[in-house]
Amino acid sequence: MGYKRKTWLEKLADKENFPKILTLEKNFPCYNALHKMGVKEGDRVVLVNPSEVVEIMKKVPYGKVITINEICKIIAENHGVDGCCTLTTGIFITTAANASEEVTKEGINLGIPYWRTLKSGGYMNEKYPGGLEKHKDLLMNEGFQILKKGKKYFVKDFEKYLYHE
Repeated sequence: MGYKRKTWLEKLADKENFPKILTLEKNFPCYNALHKMGVKEGDRVVLVNPSEVVEIMKKVPYGKVITINEICKIIAENHGVDGCCTLTTGIFITTAANASEEVTKEGINLGIPYWRTLKSGGYMNEKYPGGLEKHKDLLMNEGFQILKKGKKYFVKDFEKYLYHE
């Protein structure tokens, strides 16, 4: 029997042995991103399960946005560590968006307003279902003004609309 590709929803399932707390080393794939956020080599960082990321994304109300950096800060605080791996968090954000769209086609609503989750700097995510155009439309439907910088789009004055727990 051949390999059956996992659905987005299956990919969103929690992983065994997670969350995992590690000591940040320079060779970590997320080192540069964490370092920009003030986390230093030797600090403790957490690798989380998708469900932790999704729960934060679900809380962002209409008219508010959150960035991957804010999600990581919340998660790090919840685990009492200095940082949260932005790489795995970013993967889980994209997975949540695609899982949400996947099941919506089947008439199921996961309640994840993924379009309110932005990349760092308020930039939109081209990996979301429907790409930048759909992401832009969903945000504009909530009243956000979208600006273009080069090939990238971002939410104007996104800091004013940041969700905080």
